[in-house]
Amino acid sequence: MKCPFCAHPETQVVETRVGEEGDVIRRRRRCVECDKRFTTYERSDVTYPAIVKKDGRRIEFDATKLRSSMQLALRKRPVSTEQVDAAQERIQEKLLSYGQREIPSARLGELVMRELKKLDKVAYIRFASVYRSFEDIDEFKTLVEEFRR
Repeated sequence: MKCPFCAHPETQVVETRVGEEGDVIRRRRRCVECDKRFTTYERSDVTYPAIVKKDGRRIEFDATKLRSSMQLALRKRPVSTEQVDAAQERIQEKLLSYGQREIPSARLGELVMRELKKLDKVAYIRFASVYRSFEDIDEFKTLVEEFRR
């Protein structure tokens, strides 16, 4: 790493620490030329695919929006925060594993429904009823009957 003071290309790492959340590495460095010290931070650079909406608009993936939609479906249900965190992480890992720059919102919705189905059947039905835009009670009844089988 180049020294920010004298631009010398060689520096030594004096100390390395992992951040509290485990997502950042902090390094104290010393320039071998001018002997000044400075700090650098390393973070992973992860780019999620853009979400293509039904109307063709493209929006940036938003983990906060994903979490809030899952929490809305799970409202007043006996599901722990750790379970929701793990489900959200699985969804985000799946998005990255596709290796695509864009994915349809329908695919993201299906991933969310799959995770909610594992967590809580009531939350799954809540999410599916909004996500699939049920027009009448028969569509809702069909979904509930899937669980009875």
